[in-house]
Amino acid sequence: MSKNPDTATQSSSGVPPLNPADQKRRDAASTLGNASQSKSSPEGVKEGGELPKGWEWKTIPDLVTDDGVFIDGDWVESKDQDPNGDVRLIQLADVGDGVYRNRSDRFMTKAKAHALHCTLLKDGDVLIARMPDPLGRACIFPGDKRLSVTVVDVAIVRSGNGEFDHRWLACFVNAHPFRSAISGLQAGSTRKRISRGNLATIPLPVPPLPEQRRIVAEIEKQFTRLEAGVAALQRVQANLKRYRAAVLKAACEGRLVPTEAELPRRSGVPPLGSAKKRQDAASTFETGEALLARILTERRQNWLARRSHGEGGKARGQYKEPAAPDTTNLPTIPNGWTWANGEQLFSWSSGAGLTQQDIQEGNYPVYGGNGVTGYHNAFVAEIPTLIIGRVGALCGNVYLTDGPAWITDNAIYAIQTPSCVAMRFIRLAFTRAELNKRAAGSGQPFVNQRMLNETVIPLPPLAEQTRIVAEVERRLSVVEELESVVSANLQRATRLRNSILQKAFTGGLR
Repeated sequence: MSKNPDTATQSSSGVPPLNPADQKRRDAASTLGNASQSKSSPEGVKEGGELPKGWEWKTIPDLVTDDGVFIDGDWVESKDQDPNGDVRLIQLADVGDGVYRNRSDRFMTKAKAHALHCTLLKDGDVLIARMPDPLGRACIFPGDKRLSVTVVDVAIVRSGNGEFDHRWLACFVNAHPFRSAISGLQAGSTRKRISRGNLATIPLPVPPLPEQRRIVAEIEKQFTRLEAGVAALQRVQANLKRYRAAVLKAACEGRLVPTEAELPRRSGVPPLGSAKKRQDAASTFETGEALLARILTERRQNWLARRSHGEGGKARGQYKEPAAPDTTNLPTIPNGWTWANGEQLFSWSSGAGLTQQDIQEGNYPVYGGNGVTGYHNAFVAEIPTLIIGRVGALCGNVYLTDGPAWITDNAIYAIQTPSCVAMRFIRLAFTRAELNKRAAGSGQPFVNQRMLNETVIPLPPLAEQTRIVAEVERRLSVVEELESVVSANLQRATRLRNSILQKAFTGGLR
């Protein structure tokens, strides 16, 4: 099996010569050192001086003997595949960063694999992904109960009779020095990739085989401890996420703070119904039903005002009352609360187009579907308003502006907001509605104004909304602080992982 990399000119050892005119290639090589037998430490990792005794600079082709393999996978098109085939086609998605992911479900027949002269994988082969993400990640193929081949954007390395440990090579390919060299050799405008020919030029500090095995054993021991810590941190993250959801659920069910109905009951004063005016605020309260009636009255008055001022569009013709929500299958809510939908509370509009290149530096936040993306010198919404991500994987995310802001056409925002609600409560109620789970579209999920109009949320009395928001923010501030600590420790674990690999391949891991 040929092991020559895919370049036009080859040296006698199978390694393409470095082109002096190719600055990127020379820079990458200098990151790791010279590909000769010099024992000088590579410039980019010059911490321990010279290589340890017995170590040598080599490249992947140097390590692979004539009966070994250093080739790309096979060019297998969709027409060559067969879901009922008995040969598995390993994909880029299966190649993890040090871990075989086993995610894909593609097959072809033995006859087609033979016709295409495919290379069958063997247990223990090193698979190197030549496309992101991340570019150059490597793992060990653990074998499969079926015959297996892989795609052309995965390089296969097999030692043959060469004296190197496959696990050691996979570890080094995933280490920072090798990744740094890859970043200097990558090509492609939209999707980066590295050719096998360029992979073949990157030098490796190669210890004797027994030392390789000792290094791998030490890496695995330290990684086992590190991964246990990471797993514990991830469990904390998951618990915090569940707690956050539980707080929002309790807030929207009236279980987080005493309700307005409970407070006057203790003093023996009955609440006012929707047909009565509010009396002394110290002894009575306005129910959610009465509050909604006020909101609808304000909505109608705003419509009439726009028409009287000659504003066209929706202010023409006869005023149409928004439809009440269907509460048939909704859960029970506390006494004094009511249900309201998005159409009763708001009028909606899509944002205005603004590309990242067109943003002119200013003081007004620019909201897209994923939150703030920059600051502009103009705004489309003057008062604090509710914003819903319209399209993409994070569609349905809910934001609340503090003041004037630009909202792009990747979001929908409320252009008419009631003056008699706590907007921060409305935001958490819409967040609790989990709009993303109701998104339409398979390839590109989205939410639209119809969905927002039909979204039903609980509406407590105004004073209770304020108390709920205060309690939610108090609890979630603790959650956010803990999430920040967990995130910082996960980043620290990543740095520690890189440090372990760095020491391993400079002879410093003992």
